[in-house]
Amino acid sequence: MSNGNSPEDERPIEDVSHEVPADVSEEARPSVGRALKQARIAAGLTVDDITTATRVRIAIVHAIEADDFAPCGGDVYARGHIRTLAKAVGLDPAELLAQFDAERGGRPAPTPTAPLFEAERIRPERRGPNWTAAMVAAIVAVIGFVGFTFVKGGDDGGNEASVAEGAQPSSGESASSSAKPKKPADPEPQPSDSAIAAAPADKVTVKVSATEGRSWISAQDHNGRLLFDGLLKQGDSKTFQDNEKVKLVLGDAGAIQLYVNGKKIEDDFQPGAVERLTYTKGDPQVG
Repeated sequence: MSNGNSPEDERPIEDVSHEVPADVSEEARPSVGRALKQARIAAGLTVDDITTATRVRIAIVHAIEADDFAPCGGDVYARGHIRTLAKAVGLDPAELLAQFDAERGGRPAPTPTAPLFEAERIRPERRGPNWTAAMVAAIVAVIGFVGFTFVKGGDDGGNEASVAEGAQPSSGESASSSAKPKKPADPEPQPSDSAIAAAPADKVTVKVSATEGRSWISAQDHNGRLLFDGLLKQGDSKTFQDNEKVKLVLGDAGAIQLYVNGKKIEDDFQPGAVERLTYTKGDPQVG
């Protein structure tokens, strides 16, 4: 083992070289802590060596060698440390324990050590998550969502036909007056071919006709609300109207003929070209 004691720790104790006579009185015997320290130094061991061999902490070894047993946590633990240290330095544990008990009024009962664990006994038990409550909350949320979707679907069912604000089929599409979709409380005028010819100045009116073939188109109002998103077959038309502007995306611009505010757009759209257009009240002018 290493001999790394500090000078103060390992300095030979005065008068150690003088042998204590065998017939010395009990009062002349070294204390328990001093006896352990003398035996350790005589064996050439440091406190670190003792800690490594016994796993008794350095602070407790120093305290015991100074006859301070309070850090041990009670007499029961002190006796256990004395026994361990005595074996490590070659002393008889029974003699040291008898001396320790005599100095402290007899061998202690093991019960005084119980308060050391009182804090652990009263520590509340960790509880796991309440999965039952979480599942009930999830089921209630799902039921509420399904009910809301059902009610919402019933309210919107009559308005599916009027996706585009002011949208109306062309003259080629016939609709029975008895099958008109339900109108809002404050309806806006529905544009028609005759309305295109005399488009109102306070609105923008756009008519899209698939004259040269079919094309996918998308239309939005000034708020970004989708008015139409689908395929126009050749010969089909859609008319859109808004208070400020209409935004268009033409999948095959070459197949489309546009009328904006009653005027024909003469732009040279190429077949297969995708065009993104915006029209306002002052057009026809491509935005």
